[in-house]
Amino acid sequence: MSLTLPVPDSDALAASHALQHQIAAEIAQHDGPMGGAIPFSRFMELALYAPKLGYYSGGAAKLGKDGDFTTAPEISSLFGAALAQVAAPIIAQSSPNILEFGAGTGKLARDVLTAMAQQGVRIDSYAIIELSGELRARQQEALRDFPQVTWLDDFPAAFSGVVLANEVLDAMPVQLVRKDADGWRELYVTVEDGAFAFTPRAPDAQLQQRIQTQIPDGESLIEGYLTEVHAVGCGFMATLARMLAAGKGAAILVDYGFPAHEYYLDQRIGGTLMCHYRHHSHPEPFYLPGLQDITAHVDFTAMALAAQDAGADVLAYMNQASFLLAAGIGELLLKLDPADPKRYLPQASAVQMLVSPAEMGELFKVLVVGHGVTLPAAVMAADRTHRL
Repeated sequence: MSLTLPVPDSDALAASHALQHQIAAEIAQHDGPMGGAIPFSRFMELALYAPKLGYYSGGAAKLGKDGDFTTAPEISSLFGAALAQVAAPIIAQSSPNILEFGAGTGKLARDVLTAMAQQGVRIDSYAIIELSGELRARQQEALRDFPQVTWLDDFPAAFSGVVLANEVLDAMPVQLVRKDADGWRELYVTVEDGAFAFTPRAPDAQLQQRIQTQIPDGESLIEGYLTEVHAVGCGFMATLARMLAAGKGAAILVDYGFPAHEYYLDQRIGGTLMCHYRHHSHPEPFYLPGLQDITAHVDFTAMALAAQDAGADVLAYMNQASFLLAAGIGELLLKLDPADPKRYLPQASAVQMLVSPAEMGELFKVLVVGHGVTLPAAVMAADRTHRL
């Protein structure tokens, strides 16, 4: 497939070439009877997180007009204000602490802390776990006026309060599997004629079991069906659940994806893997590794089960529109004066983007897992956990 995308500058191109050499060297180290290859999940991990060269660990701008994509907190501060209205009663039942994974530019943290202050809710600690050095630097600048903000390198063993994760699960490495004539095969990455290419391998027993567990009616899917298995995401959810089970609180996870019965539809034959580069979306994961985001839609059924199996309660699941409306984003918008069109109209347009089924309202979902707390009645009234 030929791609017509913006040309990177020479420094960015050199960094991508360096990462390609690093990945190719690792592939060569795994040489065997069928040739050198690594699982696609390992390729994706290196492309996104290789020290100094990966997409999230390198220095390129990720978010906003100069980056590759725009997230809900960048669209409107009302997104964070609405989250704060759900987080406040959870904090009242647990502890005045917030932990955010993958905090982007820091805007969500700033909006949530600002809204909490306006509500009179004290936040003792707002911890951020951020893998991107470039984004951590932007966060430190954006949040310099909030002394309660700190940065962590890993999960705490126990946590009480509210956990936020906006568009975190979609960036976790996935295994690619394809149904061939003789059964499921895992796609590995090899080097052919100087370029990365896929090569199928028989799945090990652990992956075979995960395929059978994760993909409903997998036997009825047609030959050639390609999809993703979310072992890393499930591992993240299990660790998150154990952390919450050792304390008291809830995690609010917002991302795009589907429950299992919608994820593995016959027509989704090519899977959901997608790449983002300079606000262009395309399906080619081998294009300029390190310079583009690689994502997959989230299997929310698998995430919920992983959390439940590790000791957390699945508190709620719904689309983003239902969650934000239950959280009071409409009332927040009405606090702005419609007679002031310069201030009101951009926010009204932003809220429309966040809740419209044609924009982010339906594709994006919200999963809430926790321990020892209950959610506000308005949120529970919108719950669609039965759809998982």
